[in-house]
Amino acid sequence: MLLKSIIRSMSLAPSFETKILRVDPSSIHFAPLAHLDGSLPTISDPKTKEALLEAARIIRETEDTVAFPTETVYGLGGSSLNDKSVLSIYRAKKRPSDNPLITHVSSIDQLNRRIYEDSSSSGDSLLKNIPHSYHALISKLWPGPLTILLAVPLSGIKTLSKLTTGDQPTFAVRIPSNPVARALIALSDTPIAAPSANASTRPSPTLASHVYHDLKGRIPLILDGGACNIGVESTVVDGLSQPPSLLRPGGFTYEQIIALGGSDWTDCKVERRETVGETEKVRTPGMKYKHYSPSAKVILLVPNTDGTSSSRRIERLKEIIEDECTSQQEVVKTIAILTSSRLNNKPLKDLLHLKSDIKIVVESLGSSGEEIQANLFATLRKVDETEKVDLIVVEGVPEVDEGLAVMNRLRKAAAGSAVPF
Repeated sequence: MLLKSIIRSMSLAPSFETKILRVDPSSIHFAPLAHLDGSLPTISDPKTKEALLEAARIIRETEDTVAFPTETVYGLGGSSLNDKSVLSIYRAKKRPSDNPLITHVSSIDQLNRRIYEDSSSSGDSLLKNIPHSYHALISKLWPGPLTILLAVPLSGIKTLSKLTTGDQPTFAVRIPSNPVARALIALSDTPIAAPSANASTRPSPTLASHVYHDLKGRIPLILDGGACNIGVESTVVDGLSQPPSLLRPGGFTYEQIIALGGSDWTDCKVERRETVGETEKVRTPGMKYKHYSPSAKVILLVPNTDGTSSSRRIERLKEIIEDECTSQQEVVKTIAILTSSRLNNKPLKDLLHLKSDIKIVVESLGSSGEEIQANLFATLRKVDETEKVDLIVVEGVPEVDEGLAVMNRLRKAAAGSAVPF
């Protein structure tokens, strides 16, 4: 029945004149314990306050959506408590209906009141709806890019829309650290379901202009709070299972989860499946469908440690590109090479000696894990949407620290086109 509603909703998609309202994150201030007790922020910039109040009204009083910045990527938000609002998210993104959504709250107080209908929690009982296995993590990592799985409210409580859960007995929730996101959720006093604010399968947006490119005319409002500083989605963990598991690498690394989670997380396993069965239910976004993909084909160079010389790597890169140019049905005129470590600062245009009619665009993702992670989606979008390249070759990184999240996204973007390098 829910699937039929989504399909019908997509066929009746309204058209909007999409507004972009600039907001100043530095003008928004929260008290130190606001993420616990739910106290509202102070906002010193009148225009920022006005824009946030308008966005909060849309979330609270209508069935429409708002795009807004988080510390990870821009999110497309609608009320987690309203089926029609959640349908508006699926409709705008053209997102598969069995792909669950993360619910964002501004405080644990809001989680208790608005989702669990529990207004009595305070002090030592504030965390009563959150299992002990999460307490060490959230005490250190909330607000921030950490998403946890919780049990859906008991059957007598009908707050959370089933459309956010992918028909699972659990739901995903986090408290974002970006002040614009936190203020929007707090001012609306509404838990907000918010996947990335892009067209489904496209690279996630880290600028308001990315959102506008994908969703212009499909949503009424974008809050422009500048660039997202982390650049990939939140880390999703499941502390309800034994041993616990990391379902999606993201803004916090696996190493941080192990170090900060205490004894409960010592044996945390990592979900490494790149795909799941067509009929299999998933507990978190990003596991089932094509994700993060530009229009151009992406080839991922997976780093190895075989001691290959620098000159041989350049020869190997040339072979990969020439093989791909020969095998593609359409003529390859422009190629983007995204470098990260071994290829950084090398004059690739000169070293590759490709045909003179092939244009090469070289972009560095950065050298540190934080830089590469922050630049990944924006660079993919730049070469795809601005340079309009025909082929993208990306140098991968070792799968440690931020590299685990980076390679997770790149493997999905490459859709199986990965070669040792």
